[in-house]
Amino acid sequence: MEALSEPSLWIGLDVTRTNAVLRVVPGLEEELARLVVRFDGGSTRGPQSAEIPLDGFFSSLEHLGAWPVNHEVEWEDALAELASSVLDDSEAVGRHLAGAETGETEALAADVRQMLDADWRGDLTSFQLRDIARLLSLRHGANFSVPGAGKTRVALAVFAALRAKGEIRRVLVVSPKSAYESWEFESSECFHTPLRTVVMAGVADPGAEVLIVNYERLGRSMAGLAAWLKAAPSMLILDEAHRMKLGLNGTYGAACMTLGPLSRRRLILTGTPAPNGARDLENLLSFVWPGQGKRVVTEAVGGGDLSYASSVLRPLYTRTTKHELGLPPTVPKIRYVKMPPLHREVYDALVGRCSVRAEASRAAFDVLGRAVLRLLMAATSPALLAQGSSRYEPLAYQVPPLEVPEGDSLYDLMRDLPSYELSPKYAEALRIVAANAAVGRKTLVWASFVRSLTTLESMFAEFRPAVVHGGTLDRGEQIRRFREDSDCMVLLSNPATLGEGISLHQVCHDAVYIDRDFQAGRFLQSLDRIHRLGLAPGTETRVTVLAAEGTVDEIVAARLEQKLDFMGRILDDPAVQQLADLQEEPSVAAGMDMADIRALLGHLDRSAVQ
Repeated sequence: MEALSEPSLWIGLDVTRTNAVLRVVPGLEEELARLVVRFDGGSTRGPQSAEIPLDGFFSSLEHLGAWPVNHEVEWEDALAELASSVLDDSEAVGRHLAGAETGETEALAADVRQMLDADWRGDLTSFQLRDIARLLSLRHGANFSVPGAGKTRVALAVFAALRAKGEIRRVLVVSPKSAYESWEFESSECFHTPLRTVVMAGVADPGAEVLIVNYERLGRSMAGLAAWLKAAPSMLILDEAHRMKLGLNGTYGAACMTLGPLSRRRLILTGTPAPNGARDLENLLSFVWPGQGKRVVTEAVGGGDLSYASSVLRPLYTRTTKHELGLPPTVPKIRYVKMPPLHREVYDALVGRCSVRAEASRAAFDVLGRAVLRLLMAATSPALLAQGSSRYEPLAYQVPPLEVPEGDSLYDLMRDLPSYELSPKYAEALRIVAANAAVGRKTLVWASFVRSLTTLESMFAEFRPAVVHGGTLDRGEQIRRFREDSDCMVLLSNPATLGEGISLHQVCHDAVYIDRDFQAGRFLQSLDRIHRLGLAPGTETRVTVLAAEGTVDEIVAARLEQKLDFMGRILDDPAVQQLADLQEEPSVAAGMDMADIRALLGHLDRSAVQ
């Protein structure tokens, strides 16, 4: 073959920056086809071009050695830089596993303060110095420390060290809206000259040193964010990174994976990196180290030995545990409540166990019972399934309850259930809140469904409840009331709204879960609202999970147990494993109806006055 006047093979990124593109000169089509089939997911896009997902490309780079033509192979600069950083970190991890990195990391921790630029003034704990050193030992990194460990401050310290070296000039932070306050505060608190911190509203501010954007906005801001990252050497930080755990299969994940190659440094922050198992961890680490992250997780977990997997994965991330923070332990407990007869009959009909009375409405129950969320709702009260006069209409409980009429259909009785029976979960929650209020303890009550929250708001009226859900307009005022007002003894919210980015541990040490869903990460995050750094020594944090016997609640409990056990083992964190096996305790409100509870509240009120 004659000498070629141009590179025989060109390798670069596609427009989405999630695939490697290979192009060859005429005459090398067959060689390209033979090369591409060696890569997982590779496919030709024409006689002279092919695409390979970055994960598949980086995990099998050695196959490029099979390229038979002794002519230049040209790399696009962005892809070459990405490949170099991934391989450098892969080698560093290998050295750590061989024991060669331990002393280097310890020495680096001792020198961290000298590595920060002169403008840094933030205090750093010993475990934060250790985490910073670990993150600086790699080109890219992951911080899986528990909430309260100061992940935001650690990330800014890493930025400060890299800025001092001239590697980075600014940082793009992708975070939930609830975390904005923390980034703005730390960006001001940690530097003598506060960083110019901007929350993106329209276009990306070209003068921002810290540009903050939420996950929901990524999709419609991609062009502006890509230009911002390319305009100057930048760092990309994903806060609460578990939000992109679906990787390329999710909207947030696809956007993050597209932006990743444009940054000089990538860092992810989350205390719950594997809420649903190994796949979540694969996707998170694939953002940090395309190809290598997924491969390492797959190989580590594949053998089934989670102790071995933990040791293999440990060099890829840093984690400060609650034990290291010196937090007093908490042992959440689960109370199984028994459903009253009509509630039981309705729930059984929803899952296909129809009584004689339910047969007349079997088709309607079949439709309602097909959705898992509806079953979760029905385990609390089937009446929540019936459409109210407004979106958030609370259930109106009859005091005293009426007798169940014999001739009505079960479907009609379901809609009027509050007239005949009180939800055992509501009764149990009210008993706990009342007992706590009697001794001056505030309670955080979690419920997944807004109608549960508005129902509880009505039932808990004597405790001046604060309420926060997706439709709450004065969220800040509600949280302020709970924190500051002595007569506001309960906060009602759902983990989807308030499960991240807020601290309540200064005023509240009791939490009750009316229900839980299958999202282990959401459960862990919500627990950390009242159990985090800053608790006074000896503080007792009490958490009670309510579950209805013989319902989907038991399935949820079993699946969360498996997920938390996996996460605890893979992170080598016994505190997470402990949460997988909740201690059972008996119900205290068994047999109580609404009239009983009203009498109880009256007794507690009189006792408080005396």
